Amino acid sequence: MRIFCLFIFLLSIQSAFAREVISYQPPFQANKKATKIQYDFLTSVTKPWKICAVYPHLKDSYWLSINYGMVKQAKKLGITLKVMEAGGYPNLDKQTWQLQNCREWGADAIILGTVDSQAYNGKLSQLIGDIPVFLMTNNIDFSDPDIREHVKAKVGVNWYDMGKAAGEYLAKRHPKGSGVVKVAWLPGPQLRGGTKPVSRGFRDAIKNSDVEIVTTLWGDNSKELQRNLIQHLFTTKEDFNYIVGGAVAAEVAISELRTHHIHDVKIISTYLSHGVYRGLRRNRILFAPTDKMAEQAMLSVDQAVRYLEHKPVVLDVAPSIVDLTPNYLPPKVIAESLSPAEFRPSFYVKDHEVKH
Repeated sequence: MRIFCLFIFLLSIQSAFAREVISYQPPFQANKKATKIQYDFLTSVTKPWKICAVYPHLKDSYWLSINYGMVKQAKKLGITLKVMEAGGYPNLDKQTWQLQNCREWGADAIILGTVDSQAYNGKLSQLIGDIPVFLMTNNIDFSDPDIREHVKAKVGVNWYDMGKAAGEYLAKRHPKGSGVVKVAWLPGPQLRGGTKPVSRGFRDAIKNSDVEIVTTLWGDNSKELQRNLIQHLFTTKEDFNYIVGGAVAAEVAISELRTHHIHDVKIISTYLSHGVYRGLRRNRILFAPTDKMAEQAMLSVDQAVRYLEHKPVVLDVAPSIVDLTPNYLPPKVIAESLSPAEFRPSFYVKDHEVKH
């Protein structure tokens, strides 16, 4: 009886550290099967590893929340973390220099949120040598032999599914024959990153519905640029019922619609941010899927450390996508997604900053 009780106690401890995530098999393939698994995070390390993380930017709270999750896990494990951000998706030269800087710093591993899925084809080894790379959030071209050799594992949802989630929500509201509604589509930067899969997913989801895209405006994820795009919408006098786009576009749309006294246009976001969360709570935004950014970052750090510690690694993993509406905002999901309000970007974590 005592042995059985001890077993139950140990099982409850293990489950407290485990989270349900998605494992993709075969890893890194376009056509792969998603399976739900229980993932146990590491709680200790054998040495204070040096991990260098490179982000596309910290312009919106999506990447701020990734920064939070990464810093949290690094402090928990007692490793050294160095963070750099390129300042935007057009800044490939800056991110290239940052990868070289990671090598010069002596990183044991690099976590890469790439600005371009094909920019490093054939030259990743020239930039980083033999440092193992762990892909986070944004996809990369695994058809390239140099990429396949250096990228050891990946964390991130299929961005096609994020766009599809937003499209399915609209398609259910406006099925075929219910009356045409028009959408202004603002997916984000027109690069070979996540925005194009989002756009494909959204368009595929609305094919057999009465949802019609009447205009598409691409632009980098800065509030200034997205505000310019939305103001351009108003000057064209285009008739539309919805503004659908990335979180920055959705956040800006709230204030711009209010400024122009427009009350009959609704907003949908293709991903979550702090501003989108506030918009959902206030019924200003109808829908946003979340890919749990903070949890993604924790998974990515855990992958890298597991590899360095020669422990089993789930090679292609992602949090489960959760659909959020004003009536469905689970606190646990929000905590796994967004950084706390008081959190500020952190670019360096020393190995002695261990919190138990």
